[in-house]
Amino acid sequence: MVSSSTKVMLLAAGKGERMRPLTLTTPKPLLQVGGKPLLQWHIETLITLGVRDFVINSSWLGEQIRTWCGNGATWGVSIQHSVEEEPLETAGGIIQALPLLGGDPFLVVNADIWTAYPFASLLSQMPPVDGAHLVLVDNPAHNSQGDFLLREGMVTEKTSVEHEMALTYSGIGLYDPGFFAGCTPGKRPLLPLLERAIREQRLAGEHYRGAWTDVGTPERLAALDEQLQGSA
Repeated sequence: MVSSSTKVMLLAAGKGERMRPLTLTTPKPLLQVGGKPLLQWHIETLITLGVRDFVINSSWLGEQIRTWCGNGATWGVSIQHSVEEEPLETAGGIIQALPLLGGDPFLVVNADIWTAYPFASLLSQMPPVDGAHLVLVDNPAHNSQGDFLLREGMVTEKTSVEHEMALTYSGIGLYDPGFFAGCTPGKRPLLPLLERAIREQRLAGEHYRGAWTDVGTPERLAALDEQLQGSA
């Protein structure tokens, strides 16, 4: 079980353009796999670990997400919503939601992934001071070159050394609020902040080798749904 003060932010504001036409009428986090929306998989998994406080950002077709989630009473938890008039990208969305996330380290999860990752192990550790701890995975076909290297528990930038294999950021990370210190509100990607943290040696990480899918296209959605339905 995790601390009762732990907060989780689920990123659900993207337009899901690669998932069209499905996302013309349904926001990607509410697309179903294995009989329930992607967003529901995360909420239910984290509740079983003791998480009781969620923050969910939304923009594209966001009213559907806010209506579906409500205030969390369906699950006996608290859900607060961070509404973005236009998608603010990953860092921008987190920065806007910081007043809702409090002063302790918080978990961030992309709502459009599916995973069997054991969140309890991540929630039991702390990121570097003013830093972050990322979960990295083996490179999927659509990101064959990876994003970062992992050396002795610290995330580093890719190099051209052939024998070193980069890994892909899973969309799961534990962040200290200080990671975003000095960042002004507005549209802002996460990568420049990660690169800054690497230079300052404030970006830890781990390699997760289990089940994980970035549900970015209708084909990947269908494949994952078939997999989950078959294992039910």
